[in-house]
Amino acid sequence: MPAPIRLRELIRTIRTARTQAEEREMIQKECAAIRSSFREEDNTYRCRNVAKLLYMHMLGYPAHFGQLECLKLIASQKFTDKRIGYLGAMLLLDERQDVHLLMTNCIKNDLNHSTQYVQGLALCTLGCMGSSEMCRDLAGEVEKLLKTSNSYLRKKAALCAVHVIRKVPELMEMFLPATKNLLSEKNHGVLHTSVVLLTEMCERSPDMLLHFRKLVPQLVRILKNLIMSGYSPEHDVSGISDPFLQVRILRLLRILGRSDDDSSEAMNDILAQVATNTETSKNVGNAILYETVLTIMDIKSESGLRVLAINILGRFLLNNDKNIRYVALTSLLKTVQTDHNAVQRHRSTIVDCLKDLDVSIKRRAMELSFALVNGNNIRGMMKELLYFLDSCDPEFKADCASGVFLAAEKYAPSKRWHIDTIMRVLTTAGSYVRDDSVPNLIQLITNSVEMHAYTVQRLYKALLDDISQQPLVQVSSWCIGEYGDLLVSGQCEEEEPIQDEVLDVLEGLLVSNLSTPVTRGYSLTAIMKLSTRFSSVNRIKKVVSIYGSSIDVELQQRAVEYNALFKKYDHMSTVVLSKSSLFYRFNLHVLYYLVSLLFQANDLLDLLGGNDVVPVIQTTLPTKPASAGGELLDLLGDLSLSTYSKNGLKIEFTFERANPNPNIAVITIHATNTTEADMTEFVFQAAVPKTFQLQLLSPSSNIVPALNQGSVTQVIRVLNPQKQQLRMRVKLTYTHKGSPVQDLAEVNNFPPQSWQ
Repeated sequence: MPAPIRLRELIRTIRTARTQAEEREMIQKECAAIRSSFREEDNTYRCRNVAKLLYMHMLGYPAHFGQLECLKLIASQKFTDKRIGYLGAMLLLDERQDVHLLMTNCIKNDLNHSTQYVQGLALCTLGCMGSSEMCRDLAGEVEKLLKTSNSYLRKKAALCAVHVIRKVPELMEMFLPATKNLLSEKNHGVLHTSVVLLTEMCERSPDMLLHFRKLVPQLVRILKNLIMSGYSPEHDVSGISDPFLQVRILRLLRILGRSDDDSSEAMNDILAQVATNTETSKNVGNAILYETVLTIMDIKSESGLRVLAINILGRFLLNNDKNIRYVALTSLLKTVQTDHNAVQRHRSTIVDCLKDLDVSIKRRAMELSFALVNGNNIRGMMKELLYFLDSCDPEFKADCASGVFLAAEKYAPSKRWHIDTIMRVLTTAGSYVRDDSVPNLIQLITNSVEMHAYTVQRLYKALLDDISQQPLVQVSSWCIGEYGDLLVSGQCEEEEPIQDEVLDVLEGLLVSNLSTPVTRGYSLTAIMKLSTRFSSVNRIKKVVSIYGSSIDVELQQRAVEYNALFKKYDHMSTVVLSKSSLFYRFNLHVLYYLVSLLFQANDLLDLLGGNDVVPVIQTTLPTKPASAGGELLDLLGDLSLSTYSKNGLKIEFTFERANPNPNIAVITIHATNTTEADMTEFVFQAAVPKTFQLQLLSPSSNIVPALNQGSVTQVIRVLNPQKQQLRMRVKLTYTHKGSPVQDLAEVNNFPPQSWQ
């Protein structure tokens, strides 16, 4: 059989392939020849064939059929065979294949070999792919080599010991005696691997951490010698002596000094020296400075040293390298809460990073800018952030808008400024704001009584300019419906519109293709409210009656109910449609509910023969209806029922007294939280048997505050025409301490008064 081609020739041949198919054909042909050679037990060219097979493996082609040949090479007495065999084992074998256990005896023999290079091959292989079983069997040999005087073997044994500890942590104490003299070694390779071993042991065992804290002075001396030593061509990188070892020592010091006053005190001076003496013109020096900053911020360092570290990060922000700017922003973001004033000194540089072209840097700069906002700089920072909101990519607008809302709510210098800022956000990024922004702004406007005329004027002008931003349109519609009389009464600073112009705008929203169903609901309700504030009542009645045949079922239902309010309860419209702080909390649902309540009460009174009696519906929180059928409407007592209590979340049902329909049970859930962390994204869902009908109204919030500092309420209406015993299945979902939680529960113990 002719001699197989050499590896170099194979590489040259494969590189001549013009297409993937041509390359695949060459590989298949060579693999067939290699298989034939393996079957003939050709010892002469086994090493060459395995080397070619490894090259094919690196190209992505299957090479598993060469695993046993690697073991045969490892068992060979030739160093060249062992070298290729061990390389093949590291590439082709892993713990998932039982064949790797056949190597254990060979590795053990080679660890005790008379040639250091063979021992080094065995250590590298064990440290690369040794399983837990192999590590247990060979840990003793590794520990012996860790004590040898041969620097070449000690550095490889230290790295192998790291792998053994990761696989079998209980063997850690075996290597403890061997670590005593590791830091006394002059060889930088041994020092480097020793520091890696000590770091691994400290991270995995609190006992080891306490034991090795006594090595802090020795580590400080080594680091001092590195930064004070002269030029050493063997270890010099861009004018800095062994930066790799310096970085490793700084990381170990960070672990040893964390939460320990004495260790932190011992390393303060050397950290200051590294921070001030390291050259920053090269990337190597920046890497050391970055590790130094992380160590300073993580240990109990002096305040002056922390300021020095933050100033280094501030200089990083001026670097041309994007990676350096990014890590500086990330580090400042982590430290801004503990060293706020020091970070504030670099505010202008941070704000400039908002203009960076790199999206990652831009996002970190935005997050850090919001973290720097306080009562003193709110005006200036909001000006910069609103400018950023105008020009940023769509992917940033949602987070930026949320940040502006939160900052304005916390630090607003005046209500007028607060309203102007929120309106600016809605104007520029209204489609990206959170769902709760509309009710929050409505609440803000309602509470700012002295700003009602100014706000309704601003919002009306915003509607004239742009109706594409739906949240802005919804708030404007609500505000015009609530305070439209101020808009046309001469109380505004500029020229007031006439009533017909205001109604034209609202009617335009109803027919606009840009308006969502929710927006149309706001507009129709606003027009309805203006019937008690404007004199154009006939026009309003006509508009409402038109939408009684709308294809939007929700809009149609409301229009029919509003039309009925005009016809049957016109004398009550002033009360139902009056200005009230209740409406902004429940959005449109309160008005819808009150109108529906009228119809249900009327049906019940018809049955009782009380057609001449009209129940009184108040605009404050509901009380007993003062009607002839009042006592019959008191279907439920002051009942409460604890339905769920688990993991700190408690759900309680209460049953309201006033209900105009005896077949409807109105249940209010109260969710409270006894834990120390808020429960966010809270969703309550319920299901009842088919003989019932259930309606869930909107919850008061989706956050259950910690430590019982508040509750989430939600109203459930259950129609039970057959007076059957009420049964309900409940599903709860929420996020607690970053983890999603989901649970199911059944409620079968409703009191008879709630369903009879």
